[in-house]
Amino acid sequence: MLLFISDLHLQENRPQLTEGFLNFLKLQAPKAEALYILGDFFDVWVGDDAMTPFHQSIADALHQCAEQGTTIYLMHGNRDFALGQGFCRQASCTLLPDPYVITPFGEPLLLMHGDLLCTDDIAYQRMRRVFRNPIINFILRKTPVSFRQKIARKTRQTSQEQTRLKADNIIDANPQAIIDYMQDYQVKTLIHGHTHRPNRHQLQLKHQGQITQGQRYVLGDWNDHQGWKIQIDSGVIELLSFDF
Repeated sequence: MLLFISDLHLQENRPQLTEGFLNFLKLQAPKAEALYILGDFFDVWVGDDAMTPFHQSIADALHQCAEQGTTIYLMHGNRDFALGQGFCRQASCTLLPDPYVITPFGEPLLLMHGDLLCTDDIAYQRMRRVFRNPIINFILRKTPVSFRQKIARKTRQTSQEQTRLKADNIIDANPQAIIDYMQDYQVKTLIHGHTHRPNRHQLQLKHQGQITQGQRYVLGDWNDHQGWKIQIDSGVIELLSFDF
């Protein structure tokens, strides 16, 4: 069995959410062969050198889960794209690029955080290219933690203000971008998060000149009382919510 989650937005001032995730690691994750965390695991991440005891406790919990036999994979989101190999080593997890293809049951499956699909949000995509630039990242890593935290707070505040003013279709995944990515990677199934709109969508794709049916699964974001997961068992894909 494989498990997929995203958009937990873990943060120290939300203890119920943290407890819900820790229980998930203890009760559900050990039953899986692999756990894929598809971005925005933390609400903010300014660098591995800024880890607090809270972050360390999450890394320790992931390490314990991995010690029980579950392979853990982690993908960057728009909130925690600065998360690096230092955290991953402590958490015993593997960092994946975005997008990434797996072949769990003989069929390729595309994994994404989902923000790359929101191509109508031009302002966000421009900001994404700036912050993901390796040179910018290198410079930021050399600045004091307090400076990076200040930038993160300002960026998040600006993003929230802009999101409230944008139409729903602008901040959602673009239909053509979805098809383009799935056709480029030659997959019939896509799993992603980011949009906080859990659902299963059917769509038509063109593979090798032929029209075929595809499916897109969107993970939901977690809150203080409920989590979302996608479970693949014996080739059957299920999008499920569960209470803490």
